[in-house]
Amino acid sequence: MIGIKSIASYVPSAGLDNYAQGAKFAKDEEFILGKIGSAFLPRKDAAQETSDLCVEAVNALFANNPQLKRESIDALIVVTQNGDEEGLPHTAAIVQDKLGLPTHVAAFDISLGCSGYVYGIYAMKGFMEAAGLKNGLLVTADPYSKIVDPEDRNTTMLFGDAATATWMGEDAPWQLGKAKFGTDGSGAPHLKVSDGVFFMNGRQVFNFALLKVPAHLHELLDESGLKSADIDAFCIHQGSAAIVDAVARRFEEEPEKFIKDMVETGNTVSSSIPLLLEKHVMDAPWKRVALSGFGVGLSWGSAIIYRP
Repeated sequence: MIGIKSIASYVPSAGLDNYAQGAKFAKDEEFILGKIGSAFLPRKDAAQETSDLCVEAVNALFANNPQLKRESIDALIVVTQNGDEEGLPHTAAIVQDKLGLPTHVAAFDISLGCSGYVYGIYAMKGFMEAAGLKNGLLVTADPYSKIVDPEDRNTTMLFGDAATATWMGEDAPWQLGKAKFGTDGSGAPHLKVSDGVFFMNGRQVFNFALLKVPAHLHELLDESGLKSADIDAFCIHQGSAAIVDAVARRFEEEPEKFIKDMVETGNTVSSSIPLLLEKHVMDAPWKRVALSGFGVGLSWGSAIIYRP
């Protein structure tokens, strides 16, 4: 059984002061922390490409797990919609070369945004088990600094750059349980890139998250024979403080179980859930954690991970 063995990350030290951005757009501290949820937004260096962020995260994973050797990697998946240059070749191939991984590695990208980590861990698990592979790297890196307009108050105060690397393999401390997924392409105009610039209809995205995510999680729990009391923590995509708080309120019995941690990172797209897992879950004594990612597509995915 392929599960999650370890997670590491790379968050650039440089970035934007969101209070300074807030002053520019006449937004006060209550709005910045209460609605947005982020005081600081990490930004990659102009010379860094998406693959460079991936390499930093994977090298941190190798440093944390000296028993994991480069030559033992069988599969590499990169979750990104903002790959190197113009997206061809696929970023995973560039990462394979920069990391010096063996050429027998299966390396490919998954083009998903904020739901990408949940999709990615199940894609990796299924791929590895079907092909009999032993060690996989699932990497997330979606630097929205490439596409966000710094004059767009709806987006420039939200997004931070980061990358994560998840080691997936056998004898893992966290196993993948039941999952549910969904797609509604009619919502594509609410989150899209046109002429290289990102557009987001914040109100529509908020409404979508509030309509879909709590119901999706409740359905997942019901189909798993579980109640919210059986879940030790909920790690949902850190879209904004307002979104996390609104979803948590739909779980009247357990709102405090929803982890919110984006003050120093912002919305890191596909990296937000693994950042939570790395910091709050991997070494916690918890037995069962619920995940939910949602956003561009429109796309969503929810899952339960557990200690066997």
